[in-house]
Amino acid sequence: MIYDVSLVVGPEMLTWPGDPPVEVDPAKRISKGDPANVSELKLGTHTGTHVDPPFHFIPGGATAETLDLSVLVGPALVADLRGAGDSITPNELEALAIPEGTERVLFRTPNSELWSKTPVRFPDSYTAMTPEGARWCVDHGVRLVGTDFLSIERKGAPGHPTHVALLEAGVIILEGLDLSGVEPGAYELSVLPLKILGGDGAPARAILRSS
Repeated sequence: MIYDVSLVVGPEMLTWPGDPPVEVDPAKRISKGDPANVSELKLGTHTGTHVDPPFHFIPGGATAETLDLSVLVGPALVADLRGAGDSITPNELEALAIPEGTERVLFRTPNSELWSKTPVRFPDSYTAMTPEGARWCVDHGVRLVGTDFLSIERKGAPGHPTHVALLEAGVIILEGLDLSGVEPGAYELSVLPLKILGGDGAPARAILRSS
């Protein structure tokens, strides 16, 4: 079975405060005599489901078009943190008993329930990873971490230490997942970010396949 864990891109979608809003404007329409329907799309590089490459916070780091696709495609664990509070710390990570050798971990938290609300509003609080949690992931050989909110880090964290700890170590961050329809367990992940030249981020379509 295939699960689409990507957010729908559209003008009404939630974006990070201060980031460019999404615009989808009709440039050509058959109904107006044009030979085809063509739309103009405007959005930020961290819109919806997206990948953070190292360059997002690390000067000179790898950019979106240079990311190793072998990290973006492969076995992944959807970890159950639905009962977590607002922080993913080493204590929560240890309690998950993540199998040794796991390279891709997607965290299903209470955040996923936000996407079913209408309209979706930026929450006062959400589950985010602490810098210590990030270092735990690095120390345990995780190469990709996924989160079910627009950022893996607490809003306003000085110096963005969670992002820096992960990205300095070459860990790819996948943000903006909707895991509300996915049970925790083992899956095959495929996530392909747009091949943006020099991209500090890239919107992506992400799917999970169960055996």
